[in-house]
Amino acid sequence: MTQVSRRRLLGIAGAGVALAGAGAAAGAGIDHALSAPEAQAAPEIVPFHGEHQAGIVTPAQEHLHFAALDVTTKDRAKLVSLLRKWTDAARRMTAGQEVVQGGAVGGAGAAPPGDTGEALDLPAASLTLTIGFGPSLFDDRFGLAGKRPAALADLPAFPKDNLDPARSGGDLCIQACANDPQVAVHAVRNLVRIGFGTTEVRWSQLGFGRSASTSTSQVTPRNLFGFKDGTNNLKAEDPAALAQHVWVAPGDGPDWMAGGSYLVARRIRMHIETWDRTSLDEQERIVGRAKGTGAPLGQSAEFDPVDLHVGGADGEPLIATDAHIRLASAENLNGARILRRGYNFVDGSDGVGHLEAGLFFICFNRDPRTQFVPMQKALSAKDSMMEYVEHTGSALFAVPPGVTETGYWGESLFA
Repeated sequence: MTQVSRRRLLGIAGAGVALAGAGAAAGAGIDHALSAPEAQAAPEIVPFHGEHQAGIVTPAQEHLHFAALDVTTKDRAKLVSLLRKWTDAARRMTAGQEVVQGGAVGGAGAAPPGDTGEALDLPAASLTLTIGFGPSLFDDRFGLAGKRPAALADLPAFPKDNLDPARSGGDLCIQACANDPQVAVHAVRNLVRIGFGTTEVRWSQLGFGRSASTSTSQVTPRNLFGFKDGTNNLKAEDPAALAQHVWVAPGDGPDWMAGGSYLVARRIRMHIETWDRTSLDEQERIVGRAKGTGAPLGQSAEFDPVDLHVGGADGEPLIATDAHIRLASAENLNGARILRRGYNFVDGSDGVGHLEAGLFFICFNRDPRTQFVPMQKALSAKDSMMEYVEHTGSALFAVPPGVTETGYWGESLFA
């Protein structure tokens, strides 16, 4: 794919050709393409504006930098001002530009640069920035208590949770996804820098090797257990399913959330060494799929329909009653589905020689109370995989709808 550097983009912009917001091309923002077909955009640039925020059904990029922040001011005007500044910066960075023109080296030598500079000469790398509002933002600081959606209810305590408060919660979240890790890190770093004095980072997580596909154009990736993950995920090419399971509809709650979604983040440590000592047969029984092909047990190919009722020679179901894919299936959850968008992570070792590694699970859903929560209750109580995983972080955010070319993130909330 053609690489478009920030330097090249600036040159094109100078010639009077506006690339940002020009529309969707192959591999570009499907969020926007689904709602408003437009002219072609340059490769590697995902349109920022649209009905929904980019970074939800956009084809999942290879790298993630996720940050949860606390708001340190009680001044509503300062918070709104910050959201405007963040939006302007995001418009430029997702188009492959510096935070401000001449940001890294073009300003006054006696002042800090307006861009940190580590992404100079790098392509846009399909960068998307997605923002969310946590339940704690709706306390008495900013006059938002009456606008808190009922669906933004605090997540219940699930069986076997071992949550670290230092990896949980937050007033705001920023999800940066890109095909170059430095581009994603640059984006979050600069938004955090702009927020100095108004916000501070509560916790963050880097991810690599997307653990789900959000488009039929992508192959199903493997997680750190070596299995294809998210074969039955919702896909961008199915707008009817997205409308049913991902996008908040008018009438679902407060008007400001129409067109938005709800993001659930769960840091799941995987006990790699224990899994690696488990037999292949047992691994496949736990997951409910063949490790090589990804096919559901009893079937031959990855995308063959899952049949929870097919039995083996002994009459017992081939997909065990405590298998992961059975408990997470829509058939087992009264039709509930979610859009998964997680990433693998390895944060070194834990001091006793074990990998501090796992899945940073992210999902988007229309109402967590009827989708994610019943799914997680079933998994945490019955899934045999729980012997090999440990949930160590958790957060929920309301993701507002997309922005117009003159709007800002959260404009409908603060109107």
